[in-house]
This record gives sequence, structure tokens and C-alpha cells, in this order.
Amino acid sequence: MRVQRGALAFVVLAVAGSVLGLVFAGSPQRIAAGVRIDGVYVGGMKPGAAQRLLERRARSLEQVPVVFVAGARRWRVTPEQLGVRADWHAAVQLARRHGDGFGPLRGFRRIGVRVFGAQLAPPTRVYEAALGFELSRFARAIYRPHRDPQLRLRGLQPEVISGRPGRELDRPAAARRVVAALAGFSRQPVVLPVRSEPTTVSAAQLAADATRVRTALSAPVQMRWRGVRWTIEPNQLRQLLALPGRGATTLRIGGPGADRYFARLGRALDRPARNAGFAASPGGEVGLIPSRVGRRLDVAGTSANLLAAALSQKQRTAGVVVETAKPGRTTREARAMGIRGLVGSYETIYGGDANRIHNVQLVARLLDGHMIAPGATFSFNRTTGARTADKGFREAPVIINGEVGTGLGGGVCQVSTTVFNAAYEAGLKITARTNHALYISHYPLGRDATVDYPDVDLRFVNDTPHWLLLRTFVGSYSLTVGLYGTPQHRRVVTQSRPLVETRPPPVKHEPDPSLTQGHTVVVDAGEPSTSTSVRRLVYQRGKLLYDNTWYSSYRSQPKVVLVGTKPKPKPAKKKKKPPPPTTTKTTTTTTTTTG
Repeated sequence: MRVQRGALAFVVLAVAGSVLGLVFAGSPQRIAAGVRIDGVYVGGMKPGAAQRLLERRARSLEQVPVVFVAGARRWRVTPEQLGVRADWHAAVQLARRHGDGFGPLRGFRRIGVRVFGAQLAPPTRVYEAALGFELSRFARAIYRPHRDPQLRLRGLQPEVISGRPGRELDRPAAARRVVAALAGFSRQPVVLPVRSEPTTVSAAQLAADATRVRTALSAPVQMRWRGVRWTIEPNQLRQLLALPGRGATTLRIGGPGADRYFARLGRALDRPARNAGFAASPGGEVGLIPSRVGRRLDVAGTSANLLAAALSQKQRTAGVVVETAKPGRTTREARAMGIRGLVGSYETIYGGDANRIHNVQLVARLLDGHMIAPGATFSFNRTTGARTADKGFREAPVIINGEVGTGLGGGVCQVSTTVFNAAYEAGLKITARTNHALYISHYPLGRDATVDYPDVDLRFVNDTPHWLLLRTFVGSYSLTVGLYGTPQHRRVVTQSRPLVETRPPPVKHEPDPSLTQGHTVVVDAGEPSTSTSVRRLVYQRGKLLYDNTWYSSYRSQPKVVLVGTKPKPKPAKKKKKPPPPTTTKTTTTTTTTTG
């Protein structure tokens, strides 16, 4: 019985609901009651009529500006200026879907729309470049950077200067608000969204710092280092304080005044560390220069101590913090390197123009003091680097492609030849050496060594169990290179072949218009191509250590002959003798007339 009553009640409710749904279903060809598009009521209207109504209103407002407001600033902008266009057709179609459905279901949905309403906004297009331009215009006018409160000193008394927050346009939110306002029908002023930029420090914080500054400047501070004391008076301490403000949030020792003070203090206290070194003479004597521990003012540590003393009302003495600077090579380490005497040396005589002499002296300085570890290979190019004008090298005579010319770094081979012969006489293992293209008589026969960065190099190996020190001694006309280490007492035997002519110099004829045809003049006798070789035998404790032969071939230089091209003068023509004069007999007739 109860089941029957429940079923009956359900049927009654279903029928009643269907009837109610049908009552409020309305026509599917009309927009549900309660729908508004951009504030315009379109409920009960057909879609076409609603679209025409909306488009008509939009056209009437295309040139009517919206006033945008930010504080006291006002801007008037029309939809036409930014190319704002609302898609009213899409908006109407969206409105149709509110309260849509079949029969009673549509009715129930439309009851909800009728009771609660539906506010729709149309899809909108805008010219982005124009919108960006307007937003930038707004932003420039609105922007105001924040100004932090500042702590300043008036004499020795601190005072707090109030700050202000900054402001800037919220561009993403402003873009949405501007487009929505221009697409809509309301012409009420629109407030632009503005973000506030807070200060980085508050006036309350600075008030606490002002109290600390008063304490700091209330009395002198004493500085102490190794029993030496000196006083910083409040007027001087004032120059060392960096007050909070302008982004800084804490009181500290700093600023230009502190930089100058600690620079002066550092010059008085700092002492650079000194590496242990060697004093070597061309004669072979070697002395050990001991190392020295350095010291350096610790500015950060000293600043912290000074600030702590200044903020104390009782303990107003600050210790100066000094760091220890260790040498890179100690005396013990230098002594263990085994540099005790001369291993090998060589001297060459040099001259030439001022630029060549300058280059010789420059590259000698680059080599001087170079250390070669046991088993390491010395490279002339790697040690001296590229020969560039930036390093001070000058143009001087140099051999280029077998001919004497001018180039940057001319004269460097004087030094490389001297280094080669020092290593040669020391009996060291030589792994790379190249002779010059042309024979140079003032170098030892077959023992010259050219270099050309980075390809042609001079290299030798420190094959001793101890370090080697390379020293250069430059005189006015001579260069000495010494290699110092633990003497190995090697015996060097040299076997040299004489310079042999391998080909006569080629003849180079050059026309000379100042010489008569058939005449020649030799202006350069040239040089033949030659060759030689040097064999070096190195003995240590009676045992042959090295047996090397270096072959050297030198190019010829042409014999230059001037050949006359001036035409020979034509021989003078002989003058013809004039004919002898002709004799003419003259007859004189005298006529006498008698009258």
C-alpha cells in the first residue's frame, strides 16, 4: 500500500514538474529572460534583433571617449583610436545557449537564468600596437620611483628624512580594463590599476639606527696594532660611516672616506711577500736570496672591529686585523731546487740599428729568470710569446723568405742563437734547432738558431736531476746567456766541417737606362749556396751521453749585374770639303770718243 502511494506521489511530481517546465520553456527562438550582454537587457529578444540593437549602440559610441583616471591624471580614449571591435554575433550566440535545451529541461534552465540573471561580455579584438602605445603613455605619467627614508648627519647629530612609496601601472590588468571599457556601453570614468612600490627600509628602522650613530659619534675610538695606538676622533669617524638609506639597510663602515682611510693604512702596513730567488753572475757565482713573509691589511676584519668599538660605550678600542701573505717559494724550497753554480753559458756580440738593439734587449728581458724544472722542455717561443708591437717589439732587419728585409722583432734570432749555444755548451739534450736561411758570418759556424713564432722554435730538455735557472746579461755590445743549476761536469767535444760552396750564386740582370748598351756593372757579387755540419759529443763521467750532428744549408744570394739599355750615340758625319774657287778673266775695254 505504501509502495503504491510513493509511486503515485512520484508520478504526480513528475507531471507537475513537466507542466512547470513547459510553462517557463518559452520559445527556443528567443533569448532566455534575465540575460544581459555588456549591461544591455536582451532577454526575450530574437537573436537577430538583439545583435542589431547591440551593433547600433556600439556604432553610436565609436567616437565617444572613455575617461581613464589615475590620481589627478585624466586620459580620453575612443574605441576607434585603438581599433576596438566587439563580436556581437558571438555574444548573442553565447546568450542563446543560456537556458537552452529540450522542452521541460529548457524551462527549468530558464527559471535559473530568470532568477539569478546572466551577465555576458562579448569577445573583443584590439589593435595591439595602439594599445601598447597608450599603456606606455599611461605608465610614463603614473610612474614614480620609491624614495627610501634616509638617515643624514647634521654635524655629528643624525636625523631621519622621511621617504615615500613608489607607484607604477599594472600593465596586464590595465590592458584588460581598457579593452573592456572601450568595448562596453558605459562611459563612466574608469580607474586604472596602479601598483604601489614599498620602500626598502622603514623610518622606524632608521630611528633605531640613528640611536646607534649617536653612540658611534659620542667619543673617540682608539686603533691598536702591535703596541702602536692612534685615535680616530668623532669628526674623522663621521667620514668613515656609511649610513642606511638609498638601498642600504644597515649601518656599516664604508664609502669613499673609508676607502681612502684604509688605502693609507694599507700603504703603511702592507708588505708584499717575497719569493726566494737567486743572484747569479756571468762568472758563475750563485747566491740565494731568502724569502720573506708578507702582510696585508684585512679591511673587512678591521672595519668590523672599528664598528663594534664605535657602537660600544665602554670598550672603544679596535684591533687592526692583518693577514699573513705567504711567499710562493720559500727559502727551503729554493735551496732544494739545487741551483748552485753555472752549468753552461755563451756570449755573442751584437750591433745594428737602434731598433734591432732594442729587440735584442727586450726579448732578453722576457727570458731572464726563467725556471726549467727537471725533465721539462724549454721552448723559446712559448717563453717569449708572439713578437707584437703591443709587447714593445719594433721593425728591424730580418730574413724573410731567404731575403733580407724589415720585420717586427728583427734581432730576436741573436738571442735564440745565444741560448742555443749556452745549452750546447752545457751538454743538454737539444730537441729542436733550425739554421737561418742565409749564412751569417758573425755567428759560430753551423751553430746559429733561428726562430719564427709560432712554427719555428728552439727547444731543449733539462735532463739534469735539478732545476735550471736561465739568466741573460745584456751589455752595450754583448749578450751572455747563462744556465745555472747543479754542475754536471759534462765534457763537450765539437767537430765542425768547413763551410762548403754547393752552388754558385745565380746571376740577376737588371736593366739600367743610365748605362750605354754593351756596358755592364756588378753592384752585388752575391753569395753562393753553402752547407756545413757540426757534430757534438757529450761525455759525462767518461761515458758518451749524446752524439748529435746538426746539418746547416744556406741559400745563395744572387749576383746583381746592371745592364745598360741606353742607345749608343751615332758616329758624327764627316764634313765635305768646299770646292776650290773658280778663276774668271776680266777684259776691260776703254772706249774713247773724239768729238
